[in-house]
Amino acid sequence: MLSKKFVWLSLCTTFLSACASQSPSSQLSRPETVRVCTGNSCVDQHRDTITRQQAPADPEAERRLAALEQLGEKDPKAAYDLGLRLLRGDGVARDSYQAIEWMRKAGDQGLVDAQFALGRIYLMGFEEMGADPAEAEAWLTRAAAHGHKEAQRLLPQAQAAKQNAHANYQIREADRKSWGYWYSTAPYYWHWRGSRWYLP
Repeated sequence: MLSKKFVWLSLCTTFLSACASQSPSSQLSRPETVRVCTGNSCVDQHRDTITRQQAPADPEAERRLAALEQLGEKDPKAAYDLGLRLLRGDGVARDSYQAIEWMRKAGDQGLVDAQFALGRIYLMGFEEMGADPAEAEAWLTRAAAHGHKEAQRLLPQAQAAKQNAHANYQIREADRKSWGYWYSTAPYYWHWRGSRWYLP
């Protein structure tokens, strides 16, 4: 016990003596650079650099996105479409976190396609997000209850993965391949025509 107190006291003394050896102005000085991160990239930038939000590269695309976000707040199909576009990076920057948030809005409002998509995403994992068998089971159960055949087929895998979470449950290779097929081919509900979004 005495040695821990001695180590702690030594560390405090070293820290205080280092501070005391600096002038007051050097203690308050700030580094000349700061780390600025946007999306997945970070750069060191001089502290006095003025950063501005860039004007959108495509104002029309920004307007379409804003209109779809507004629709997505009320319509689960639009929320699903927005989530799918964010997953794919289709007309927007890829953002898996926001994609899942929009998919959850759609799934919570009862859209079976969104419930199935979430179940599949949580079962297989996506990008930096690993698999979450409990979430997969919950979403697949909801979709299966509405008669979604693929959800009914995958539900036992989610349940087994949940039971064997500590045993590193492996998803069947065929299901991994079908995930890629769904991811690239699932259709959108809403389509942009002229100046607004339409349901065909």
